[in-house]
Amino acid sequence: MIDVILKKGKEKAAHQHHPWIFSGALDRIKGSPENGEVVKVYAADKEFLAYGYYNAQSRVAIRLIEWDENKTIDKNWYQEKLQAAIAARQHVLKDKNTNTCRLVFSEADFLPGLIVDQYADFLSLQILSAGIENSKNDIIDILRTELQPKGIFDKSDANARTHENLEVTQGLLWGETPPEFIEVKENNIRYHINIADGQKSGFYCDQRDNRRILAEYTQGKHVLDCFCYSGGFTLNSLALGAEHVTSVDSSALAIETLKHNIELNGFKETQQTSIQSDVNKQLRAFKEEGKKFDVIVLDPPKYAPSRSALDRAARAYKDLNRLGMLLLEKGGLLATYSCSGAVDIETFKQIIAWAALDAGREVQIIKQFTQPEDHPVRISFPEGEYLKGLLVRVL
Repeated sequence: MIDVILKKGKEKAAHQHHPWIFSGALDRIKGSPENGEVVKVYAADKEFLAYGYYNAQSRVAIRLIEWDENKTIDKNWYQEKLQAAIAARQHVLKDKNTNTCRLVFSEADFLPGLIVDQYADFLSLQILSAGIENSKNDIIDILRTELQPKGIFDKSDANARTHENLEVTQGLLWGETPPEFIEVKENNIRYHINIADGQKSGFYCDQRDNRRILAEYTQGKHVLDCFCYSGGFTLNSLALGAEHVTSVDSSALAIETLKHNIELNGFKETQQTSIQSDVNKQLRAFKEEGKKFDVIVLDPPKYAPSRSALDRAARAYKDLNRLGMLLLEKGGLLATYSCSGAVDIETFKQIIAWAALDAGREVQIIKQFTQPEDHPVRISFPEGEYLKGLLVRVL
């Protein structure tokens, strides 16, 4: 195994079990490791720090995976890590009202670059690091043995792969090809999801708890669900007695899937309106029409993929939330979210304050949202806390 020695003073993060070592921290490499190869990382004084995946193409030159020098990084090691991750999710799946969740969450489960989502009897994988790519066959074999799914589908089409010098891929890895629509349950609500053509890995299970919590505020209310995708907030609101939900998304597939899900759960067509449109454009159209809502959900895509995009993202979040506030009845509720890891909760609160100022409205924060237990945050890796949200009353 090839040794990598860090520059003096660059070992602190590794000592604290942070999984990333940036290229600028490397002093010398004893050999020529391949991208994705497991290397041994040492401090400048030759103290062993950890094992990690090496990649010369990435700004994160080494992704640390194991701090015990006596461990061997082999198939048994992967089996141990995957078994622990799967066991930790059984609490989510225990009541049979939910059969979809995130089984493996990358660095949080000591497997940087691996995302595994369960959708009923199928698994969806995203492989985003060269180290995981090199061990893909072992990982597939372990998942097949441990979970006995009908099929395992590759959704490794994220831009993150290009940073690891990997081609984007998609397709069947093992077993049966998933049907066009798989039926899953979350919070006892039924969904048709499309793994192959859907966004990300097929479904956003990271909002499971937040959908349920927000729905409790929607009984008898007129709700606007923006960036609705397959209808998570829409369906939960209808299930708890919303008077009417208007759902907006720019994706034709999202709107088509939402219509399937409305029918699947037996809700009346008169209870819900679907609009395929750019959300910002539609919000402005609602404003011109003088339309008002009691509850508005803003769950946009990632506006800040990195800290360098933070200023531009802040302006986008501010304008979006300003428009939302202008469409609320006095005392109405705005549930607003950011899935940008570069935007922390304090920054997000400041953005909402700016939006309120521009809208000429006062806001009261009445609840904070975060990601659910199947998206845990390692205390040594705070960057894993990417989802945050606020429920605010707009006066």
